[in-house]
Amino acid sequence: MNWTKDRSVALSRVCVVLFALCLAALDGGAYRLSQWFVRYRFGNRQLGVLLMVSIYAGSVFAWVCLYQLWRLLGRVRGGAVFDAENVYRMRVVSWCCLSAAAVCLLSTAYYLPFVFVAVAAGFMGLVVRIVKNAFQQAIAMKDELELTV
Repeated sequence: MNWTKDRSVALSRVCVVLFALCLAALDGGAYRLSQWFVRYRFGNRQLGVLLMVSIYAGSVFAWVCLYQLWRLLGRVRGGAVFDAENVYRMRVVSWCCLSAAAVCLLSTAYYLPFVFVAVAAGFMGLVVRIVKNAFQQAIAMKDELELTV
């Protein structure tokens, strides 16, 4: 198989759709999932409400992130890579990751293993932020180069 830029972008878009389907399933089953988990793990129904709040709060950031990634991939597919709009979209994605990390960090107050998700989301936010900074610098260099030619 000859792996091209177009196929890579198409695969990434398929992955975004798959994550969106998984997120929709999680949102649809959050009530049953949280009730089942709390019943077998803790026996405290109040924790089920807290778990649902955590799931839905994190879900908001996940939906925004997936939308921004979809739009970003569409622009890359169209040939606009080093572009101010892409930098904006990456900034939003990084803030979504960091916000989800904050939600998970707050959720450790009632369920400590959320710390692992918080660390992973925070690390992902950092990685996206660094890539965003590199893109921003590349755009500045490209603009400067265009002015000198």
